[in-house]
Amino acid sequence: MHAFPTIIPGRLFIDGEWRTGATGATTEVFNPATEIAIGTIEQASPEDVADGFAAAERGLAVWRNTDAWTRSATIRRVADILREWAPEASRLMTDEQGKPVREAEAEWLATADQFDWYADEARRIYGRTVDGHSTANRIIVRREPVGVVAAFAAWNFPALLPARKIAPALAAGCSVILRPTEEAPFSSLLIVRACELAGVPAGVITALTGPASRISEQLINSGIVRKLSLTGSGAVGRTLLHLAADNLVAVSMELGGHAPVLVFEDADVEAAARACVASKFRNTGQVCASPSRFIVQDTVAQRFTEAFIAATRELQLGDGHDPETTVGPLSNRRQIAQTEALVADAVSAGATVALGGQRDPRFEHGYFFEPTVLVNVPPHSKILSDEPFAPVAPIVTFDSFEQAIEIANSTVFGLASYVWTTNLSTAFLASERIEAGMVGVNTMAVATAEAPFGGVKESGFGREGGSEGILDYTVAKATILTL
Repeated sequence: MHAFPTIIPGRLFIDGEWRTGATGATTEVFNPATEIAIGTIEQASPEDVADGFAAAERGLAVWRNTDAWTRSATIRRVADILREWAPEASRLMTDEQGKPVREAEAEWLATADQFDWYADEARRIYGRTVDGHSTANRIIVRREPVGVVAAFAAWNFPALLPARKIAPALAAGCSVILRPTEEAPFSSLLIVRACELAGVPAGVITALTGPASRISEQLINSGIVRKLSLTGSGAVGRTLLHLAADNLVAVSMELGGHAPVLVFEDADVEAAARACVASKFRNTGQVCASPSRFIVQDTVAQRFTEAFIAATRELQLGDGHDPETTVGPLSNRRQIAQTEALVADAVSAGATVALGGQRDPRFEHGYFFEPTVLVNVPPHSKILSDEPFAPVAPIVTFDSFEQAIEIANSTVFGLASYVWTTNLSTAFLASERIEAGMVGVNTMAVATAEAPFGGVKESGFGREGGSEGILDYTVAKATILTL
C-alpha cells in the first residue's frame, strides 16, 4: 500500500528528486468553481530545463537497457498505485480542473488502465525476420526506443492525457520529460510521484512546470529530445511542428476535434438523445472527442430535439464536490469568453436558443455557464466550424445520406464521430465515408486503452492507445547478416 501524499508536490522532478526552481519563481493554481488559489507550482528556469534533459538522457541509457519484463512489472505497479489513490486524487482533480468528482474518479481509473495496458504491451514489442535475395542473408527487424520523449498535455484531462504519453513511452524503453499544464498540474505530478514510488529509475521521468512556450522551445531545440507528443490546440501544434521540423524531431499530435453525430430516422431516437446529452456535457463540453454537432434526419428532428432538451434540463450545474452536480464549471476564464462569443455569433446569424445560453446568475464566483441547446443553426455559424470547448449543443438537420456525410465532413477536423442507426448497411457506409480517426456506432465510448485514439486532417497525426500506441515511441532497425 502507498499512502496518498499529504503534501502534493508543486515542485520540479529532476533526476529522481523533487526540487525548487533555480529562480524561486512560482505560479498560483486556481479552483475554477471558487476562483480561489489552491496551491503553487515552480517556474522552471532555463538552467532547470537543461538539468532536466541531461537527466533524461542518462535515464534513457538505463531504461532502454532494462529488460521488457522488468519494465512491465514497474509500469504495472504505477497502475496499482494510481488505483489506490483514486478517491483522494479525484477530489484534487476537481479542485484544480472543476469536473464533478464522479467524472474525476472515472478519469483516474482510465489513467490506471493506460498503465495496465502498456504494462502488457511492453512485453509484446515484436520484431520480424525477412528472407533476403540470397539464402546466405538473414534480415532481422527489431523495434528500439525512439529516445528521449517530450510530452505536453492539455488541462481538460490532467491525468489521462499525460498517461497516454507516459505509459507507452515507458513501455517502449524511452525516458520522458513531462511539461504539466500550468492550469491543472497537480494530477500530472501525482502520476510522476506514482512512477517514483513504483521504482521507475532516476532520470527516466522528469517533470518541468512553468512557462509553456519557453520550456517547449528549449526542449525541442536541445538536440536530446527525439520525440514530441502533444495534446493541444491547432495553433500550438503548428508552432511546435515548425520547431520540431527545424530539429528533425519526430512528432505525434492530437489537436482537437468537432465531432459530428449522425442520427438517422431508424435509430432509437430517445436513447440516442440521452446518450448524446451525457457525452456532450461531460467535463462541461471540454472534450476534444465529445459530440459537438448534432446532425439529425429531418423526419425525427423534432423528437430528437425534444428528448435532448428534456435530458439537458435534468443536468445539475454546480461545484464538482457537490454529489448532486452533474456539470461543473468551465476550467478557466478564457472558456467563458469563448462560449459567450460562440452563442452570440450563432444567435446573430439566426439560431434560436432553446435552452440556457448564458452564465448562470446563481453563482457569484466561478466559471459557470448554463448547458445550452441551439436550434435552427445556420451553416455559416462559427459554432459549426470552430472547435467548441463549451457546454453548447447545436442541432441541425439533413434529408439524405449524402447530405449527412457532406455536413459531417465540412470542417477541418477529423478526430471522433458518431452514428446512430439500426441499419447495418448505413452503419458501415457512414463509418467508412466519415473523415475521422474514430467512429462510434450506437455508442459514445470511443476512448479506451485498448483502441487507438487519434485523428485525421487538422486533428493531428499519430495514435495513442491500442497496440498502435506504442509504435510511435519506437524506431525500426534492420540488421542484415551474411553467413
